[in-house]
Amino acid sequence: MSKSKRARPMKARFVSKTSSKAGTRTSAAPHQRTRANSKQARVLALLRRPNGATIAAIMVSTGWQSHSVRGFFAGVVRKKLGLTLASEKIDGGRVYRIAGGKPAANGPDPIATQPSA
Repeated sequence: MSKSKRARPMKARFVSKTSSKAGTRTSAAPHQRTRANSKQARVLALLRRPNGATIAAIMVSTGWQSHSVRGFFAGVVRKKLGLTLASEKIDGGRVYRIAGGKPAANGPDPIATQPSA
């Protein structure tokens, strides 16, 4: 014969918490400064060059693997910093560069600062 399982008393669970860590956390967007000699700063400098950079060049500069470079593009460059990443295929290789960003992050609008004719 098999033994029947006894019903265990249920532990009381709290349905709602009075304070949540997620509610008190500040967003990371206002803090956009990077250290001068960090890998992030090196990658952004490569991407800001007029001719841009390939994933292979960024891999050599940082020591990252290709999937880490692409993750950096998506997570930091696009989402966290809000920059527009342009990609174009040149001579069989893909070149990435920063095309622009948030209007407030780029400084004054060059069209608005030009004198009218």
